[in-house]
Amino acid sequence: MNNESRIKALLFDVFGTVVDWRSGVARDVASFLSRHAVSVDTFEFADAWRRQYSPAMEEVRSGRRPFVRLDLLHMENLVKVLAEFGVNADSVPVQELAELNLAWHRLDPWPDSVEGLLRMKRRFIIAPLSNGNIRLMVDMAKRAALPWDAILGAEVVRAYKPTPRVYLDTVEILGLEPSDVCMVAAHNGDLAAARQCGLNTAFVVRPHEHGQGQQTDLKAEQDWDYVVGSLTELATQLGCPT
Repeated sequence: MNNESRIKALLFDVFGTVVDWRSGVARDVASFLSRHAVSVDTFEFADAWRRQYSPAMEEVRSGRRPFVRLDLLHMENLVKVLAEFGVNADSVPVQELAELNLAWHRLDPWPDSVEGLLRMKRRFIIAPLSNGNIRLMVDMAKRAALPWDAILGAEVVRAYKPTPRVYLDTVEILGLEPSDVCMVAAHNGDLAAARQCGLNTAFVVRPHEHGQGQQTDLKAEQDWDYVVGSLTELATQLGCPT
């Protein structure tokens, strides 16, 4: 389906879609694990930390907990994961934990991300629609040269995806209608929620987000408006010049 004639803005999931969270976190935890003699593979630690992500947000989505920034959830999840691997977080200096938690601010983009975003930025408004908080997104963008027009997402609307109002309130903030906006993500569930809210959808296949043994989101599970293997391919399909 060619919807690019009416699309005015592109909103992007970030973790896994635009940046490689797994490699970045594994890289940053390596020295910490070495210093504390934790005998665990760095990618295994990154995966364990990420597994806490959705359950922590569900406490907010369900209403059992007021909205808090993802940075705080990441810190609480880090304490839990350290305990899993036999480290008492109380024995680690607070500043060292805080620095390790900033691993999520220092993630690298996939090789096609910056070029693709720059091309799409010439024609569309582009912004993250991430569960990451504003400062996290700003730090990541400055380090990775992600050329966002605005920083939008969970903290702006005080809710976590896939809660419908995350999508709808973001569209309203831009002064647009859902049909004017395309959600771009490497996760079928994110796109399903966006489609329910009336947004256009673009699925980016990221088969190694979770490593070589990835078993989820390896293909489009619905007839999304666009299905691509990179953000540069999406830019081409949207008619953005090179």
